Amino acid sequence: MASRITPEREAELHGAVLDLLREVGYEALTMDAVAARTKSSKATLYRQWGSKPELVAKALRCTQKVSLADIDTGSIRGDFAVMIQHSDDDQMAKDTALIRGLGHAVHESPELHKALRELLVDPEITGLQMMLQRAVDRGEIAPDCPAIAFVPHMLIGAFISMPLIEDRPVDREFLTAFTEAVVIPALGA
Repeated sequence: MASRITPEREAELHGAVLDLLREVGYEALTMDAVAARTKSSKATLYRQWGSKPELVAKALRCTQKVSLADIDTGSIRGDFAVMIQHSDDDQMAKDTALIRGLGHAVHESPELHKALRELLVDPEITGLQMMLQRAVDRGEIAPDCPAIAFVPHMLIGAFISMPLIEDRPVDREFLTAFTEAVVIPALGA
C-alpha cells in the first residue's frame, strides 16, 4: 500500500516518536500517546508502520543523514572522514541516550530487537561492509585482515563506552581520533 503521508509529515511523526521516547522511554511509549502528540489517528499509525517496534526503528532510522553504502571517496580514511563529517554532535548525543535507553527494552521485546536489527542495524552494517570491501578491492586493506569483521563492534563499542568512561556523549572529535588511532590501524590501512 502506498503511503499517503508526505515526507514532511512523516519526519514530523518520527520526531514526535523520538521526543516521546526521550521523555517516557520505550516501555511507556504508546501508540495513543504518539497519536495525541501528532494529532493523528492510531489507525493511521498502524496502517503506516504496523507496530510500535517498527515505528520506533523507522523513527531512529530517519535520523541517519547519509547511507554508509553511498560513501565512496576513493580511500577508507576519506570514507570514515565523510561518515564522521555527516554526523551531528547534538544528534549523536540524543541518539546515544536513546540507544542506551532502548538497550533494556530490546532484551524485553523480541519484536523491538527484530525491528531495530532489520531497519537500523543491518542496513548500517551492510553499508559499512560495502565501504570496507571497496577498500579491500583498492588494496588498502588485506582481504584476510581479521579486524574487518570487528569494525562494527569497534564503532558500536565506542558509542557505548564513551558515556560510561568519560561521562559524555560521542562527538565528531572523538570519532575522528578513535578511527585514526584504533580502527584504521587495526585494518592495516
